[in-house]
Amino acid sequence: MTPCRLIIDPPAPGAWNMAADEWLLHRAAASGACSLRLYRWSEPTLSLGYFQRYGDRSQDPRLSGVAVVRRISGGGAILHDHELTYCLAMPAAHPLSSHRQALYQAAHVSIVEALGELGIAASLCAGSPSVGGPEPFLCFQRRSSGDVLVGQAKVAGSAQRRIQGAVLQHGSLLLARSAIVPELPGLCDLAGSPVSDERMIDHWLKKLAAALRATWRPEPLSHDERSEVASLVEAKYGSPRWTEDRRRASRADLL
Repeated sequence: MTPCRLIIDPPAPGAWNMAADEWLLHRAAASGACSLRLYRWSEPTLSLGYFQRYGDRSQDPRLSGVAVVRRISGGGAILHDHELTYCLAMPAAHPLSSHRQALYQAAHVSIVEALGELGIAASLCAGSPSVGGPEPFLCFQRRSSGDVLVGQAKVAGSAQRRIQGAVLQHGSLLLARSAIVPELPGLCDLAGSPVSDERMIDHWLKKLAAALRATWRPEPLSHDERSEVASLVEAKYGSPRWTEDRRRASRADLL
């Protein structure tokens, strides 16, 4: 069994959340340690996929006044509001770290199983629909193989970023629809009753531990670690250059 540090963070701004995820990725590469971070957002925030253009958010006027941050992972933009977000940082030595789809499968199947224990029937998307034209701007309007669905609604999706020695996988589980994009339902809307994030976490951690062959070791970020994350916010994620400029130098992508 692999010991895995469990960090459950309070709601934080988008720049902090993305910096903490990257910090854990580098920690996994440097120390060989596995970490799982569960967190929320202090305000509705749009996270852009690494390759998306900042100006593309103007496609939807509802997003114009929303806080924006850019992820180090690819995929479509996500409006983070009423959701549970996770970050799994794994060293290269872990058996699942080198198998892209296997890591997605482990996380998403465990979500399906946890939802089943809560009385919500979920399944994995069998494949991406073959349609012409550009993909939708928002990730939860897209469908990819392995996404978690309740009926035809996507309720969970993930993205990855790899560096030498480690892999980061982070993703979102929609708990309830956002007033900003109400066409995207969450678990509470689909189940017709409240779904407590605490109950979801409890059930999911048991299933995910089995899938990863991991044991959880609860340990919050220390003062010194939070200071290092704050430095990364100041140097990178709080910078308009990182968020807005697609010409940013590749050497600055991962500090």
